[in-house]
Amino acid sequence: MHSRRVTAMAGHGKFFVGGNWKCNGSTDMIKQLVGELNSADVPKDENVEIIVAPTFVHLEQVKHSIQAPYQIAAQNCWHEPNGAYTGEVGPEMLKDLDVHWVILGHSERRHVIGESDGHIGDKIKQALSTGLKVIACIGETEAQRDASEAFSVVDRQMAAISKVVESSQWDQVVIAYEPVWAIGTGKVATPEIAQEIHHHVREWVEGEVSKDVAKGLRIVYGGSVSDKNAGELAERPDIDGFLVGGASLKAGPFAAICNSHRAAVAA
Repeated sequence: MHSRRVTAMAGHGKFFVGGNWKCNGSTDMIKQLVGELNSADVPKDENVEIIVAPTFVHLEQVKHSIQAPYQIAAQNCWHEPNGAYTGEVGPEMLKDLDVHWVILGHSERRHVIGESDGHIGDKIKQALSTGLKVIACIGETEAQRDASEAFSVVDRQMAAISKVVESSQWDQVVIAYEPVWAIGTGKVATPEIAQEIHHHVREWVEGEVSKDVAKGLRIVYGGSVSDKNAGELAERPDIDGFLVGGASLKAGPFAAICNSHRAAVAA
């Protein structure tokens, strides 16, 4: 067993769990989910940071109903503050709503919407300059992994991110490694595969940014995370939490994932 040392967790900061609700929800469904989350047994100490990301149309509802320790994230934002950008949401609007986090670069934005590394970098730069914290997603497709390109793909994606993040802003960034082939497919990267990529990303940051940033940077795993596999994944020394998709729409499994750090510390 590859146990996770408490010192390693402390070195990388708070364990992080984000729930990405994607394009799901209705007023009644959100009311029920938030009520169940408020009653769920989730960590309320300073060692775990928990974020939920509803759709834009449900941000206000969730903001006024969800309780601590949950924080709210948006699922996307534009790369300009405001202006003639029909259908987009500027980061200043999110800040005005008292939303503190935003998910950028998710694979569904990259591969369904067609966002490039450069465009995602522009969004990250604008979000950080506005005062938002960023969950920046990276990850390779199945074809890229089969072609032994996983490392080069995440290197390229990290280069686009590091290009726009100032040295003083890295503590406002969480990197989410999400292998595209494991998102919504039921496939999960084995703990060994996930740890290998997470460790590689941390080494890349150490070499291209700084040792201090690499030590403090939180790198979380996403890709069909569930209450069944979170504990084993959380034991790995370079996995600092999770970005959860489908399982975040169910309070019980999501709470179990939020508590997975306990087993990891005890291991």
